[in-house]
Amino acid sequence: MYEVRYTKKALKTLEKMEKGKKGMIVAWIEKNLVGCDDPRRYGMPLKAGHKGEWRYRKGDYRIICDISDNEVLILVLHIGDRKNVYQIR
Repeated sequence: MYEVRYTKKALKTLEKMEKGKKGMIVAWIEKNLVGCDDPRRYGMPLKAGHKGEWRYRKGDYRIICDISDNEVLILVLHIGDRKNVYQIR
């Protein structure tokens, strides 16, 4: 069962979001990732400069994560609009 943690950057992004969008994203993470057995079934692996990271889609937003099987941990690295989430980092 995987545990989910957030980076400071991801938390800061969530704090700046509208309540409705923030609630939608947090609810999706809690429903699908917190305590799951296989977090890879919901997402897609990233390539090129972000190799080893995974992305999850929720509406127009993307949730970028690092999955550590040794620690049974999903680290939410970044959350953002699909148009610029990959360029900001």
